[in-house]
Amino acid sequence: MNKKNSDNTAAFKKYTKWLWILFFSGFGFITLLFLLGSLGVFGPLPSFEELENPENNLATEVISIDNKTLGKYFNENRTPIKYKDIPENIVQALIATEDVRYYEHSGIDFYGTIRAAVKLGQDGGASTVTQQLAKLLFHGEGSKNIIERITQKVKEWIIALRLERQYTKEEIIAMYFNKQDFLYNAVGLRSAARIYFGKEPKELKTEEAAVLVAMLKNPRQYNPKREISKEKSLQRRNVVLMQMEKNGTLTLEEKDSLQKLPLILDFSPEDTGYGVATYFREYLRGFLKDWVKENKKPDGTEYNIYRDGLKVYVTLDSRMQKYAEEAMEEHMSNLQRVFNKQQKNNKNAPFFDLTQKEIKRNMESAMKRSNRYRRMKKAGVSEEDIIKSFNEKTEMRVFSWKGEIDTIMTPLDSIRYYKYFMRAGIMSMEPQTGHVKAWVGGINYKHFQYDQVKQGKRQVGSTFKPFVYATAINQLQLSPCEEFSNTIWTIPKGKYGLDKDWAPKNSDNKYGGFKTLKNALATSTNVITAQLIDKTTPENVVKLAHNLGIESDILAVPSIALGTVDLSLFEMTGAYNTFPNKGMYVKPMMVLRIEDKNGTVIDNFTPETKEVLSEESAYTVVNLLEGVTTAGSGLRLRTSSGKYPDDIVTGYPYKFTNPIAGKTGTTQNQSDGWFMGFVPNLTTGVWVGGEDRAIHFADIGRGQGASMALPIWALYMKKCYADSELNISDKAFTKPDNLSIELDCEKYKTNKEGDNTIEEVPEF
Repeated sequence: MNKKNSDNTAAFKKYTKWLWILFFSGFGFITLLFLLGSLGVFGPLPSFEELENPENNLATEVISIDNKTLGKYFNENRTPIKYKDIPENIVQALIATEDVRYYEHSGIDFYGTIRAAVKLGQDGGASTVTQQLAKLLFHGEGSKNIIERITQKVKEWIIALRLERQYTKEEIIAMYFNKQDFLYNAVGLRSAARIYFGKEPKELKTEEAAVLVAMLKNPRQYNPKREISKEKSLQRRNVVLMQMEKNGTLTLEEKDSLQKLPLILDFSPEDTGYGVATYFREYLRGFLKDWVKENKKPDGTEYNIYRDGLKVYVTLDSRMQKYAEEAMEEHMSNLQRVFNKQQKNNKNAPFFDLTQKEIKRNMESAMKRSNRYRRMKKAGVSEEDIIKSFNEKTEMRVFSWKGEIDTIMTPLDSIRYYKYFMRAGIMSMEPQTGHVKAWVGGINYKHFQYDQVKQGKRQVGSTFKPFVYATAINQLQLSPCEEFSNTIWTIPKGKYGLDKDWAPKNSDNKYGGFKTLKNALATSTNVITAQLIDKTTPENVVKLAHNLGIESDILAVPSIALGTVDLSLFEMTGAYNTFPNKGMYVKPMMVLRIEDKNGTVIDNFTPETKEVLSEESAYTVVNLLEGVTTAGSGLRLRTSSGKYPDDIVTGYPYKFTNPIAGKTGTTQNQSDGWFMGFVPNLTTGVWVGGEDRAIHFADIGRGQGASMALPIWALYMKKCYADSELNISDKAFTKPDNLSIELDCEKYKTNKEGDNTIEEVPEF
């Protein structure tokens, strides 16, 4: 062997030796890093229990009776999804884009790691789906410090290996999708599918699935909702589709076809101020906060409605809720147009009946009730500076029926601006079960958060009269055909504690002759209602009202007969619901059951019932109230005159032909308009009015309950009847067997003996 060959051999052995030294040193170094990481030198690792139950903030979900999600309560809007509910196209898109060897490795893709190291990451990183999950679960964003990044990567590898031993590949994918934050309160795949596309994950098309998988790289940079990133989102989506074709899950033709499609969203934000049943969901939040105090976990701690993933099944029907909200928007936007037109001639708009001093006091009171005032007061700002800030112009976004408006005005001016808007409430419930089917507490929760269903209490006007009639019928077994004198009835000073005579007048100032009870209620004749409460006593009427579920205090004085009492729409709807339910009161029921995150039922709810009226008396009241819609103020439900919505007074193109019972109500100065109506299997109440009683229509034509509230009821019922799946009854009310009270007035006249005198009877 010559010297040259000898030198080459020695050099080769030397290089080989150092290569092995480097290899074993590198292997040893990596082994040492794993060992040190496992011993917790780089910081604590998750325990076995934490791996078994990784901490999550799971949203509490509100689910309607027709199995639709109405909304959620959350710190993070995460609703978990199981692997079996994740469609194949999403899984394929994930693996093709993020981890092509997912089913081949055990948490770490060594091939990908070496490739990334050699090419310095130019062909992408090497983090597997399992590593990304480890990062999401246990240490979050990476550090900018290179040493910390190395130690984090080691911990990430160790956790990934442990996760692979602890869970199946399918479970890891489900956990990964459940943990991802897609922005806009969309945490987890299920929330993202609902918010960005208005669908459940299993309903997503391949191109939609690709949009969500594209966001995994950077949910802000590739977000399809942000105007600045829409184009990037589309490009990244097409990369995902290309990777799917490359990985064999799409054909070339399918890929090309899908890449040509535009990016179309159905963006539905899930927040308290958005979505359906916003007012109901806020009421339910308060209900749940009380419920968790009484219903503990097995370990004695309280449930957290923002992170324990409860499922609350409620009685609301998502379709009926939608119809109620649509009916309110359709009518109230038109009513507001008419109201604003009328205010052009009102120098104190939107107030009537107030002096300038009273208006100033009203505005100051509203200012002190505002969130802005309370925040500044809490922060220690002086009263002078607070008032000054309310008179400084500022940029703001305000509500209008044509959409939100960006404007500049003072906060005090904005308070007056919002006072122009008429408010409304709707509640609908099923007589037989007490299930509340729809709950609309106002015209827009984001801008008007006061709930007119449960919180608001306003004078009920003539809608209280059926309680007086029901008391008389139940006590005295009166027929709707019984006649009373249409003359002023005086209850003298001293009786029922009166400090002066009480003698109400009819609203139309027409008197003379006799009227049947049916006609008197249909025409809302005050003098006959006064006679009835005098014969039954105010105390007995109050007792009946409370038995009908009204919890508010009612002063037992004769004037309650005309509806001077303030009650909530919730109370009124529950009370009226007793009449079609054959005299059986059912407490309004909103929640069916509550389950934990595993689907275990924690609590079941059952209706509370009690008999208030005999079936015969209840049916007689129904018969009286049917007269309101055939010959009284509710007659416009049957007719069609004018062209709605151009003429708010005469335009009622409803033409209902089925049996309907109901009662309108209008309070003094048209401050409140009511309509309470029902068919055999649905009771619905509507209230409309201004924020303050001094905000109202100037005339009775536009300001009465038949003009303000009845149209919402009619529009809502039209929509419900059009949906055959709801099975809203158009049949007659069920007549009791052996009914002893005569309802046929021709027969009543023939058979009646004696006179019309009704004797006083003891209270019941």
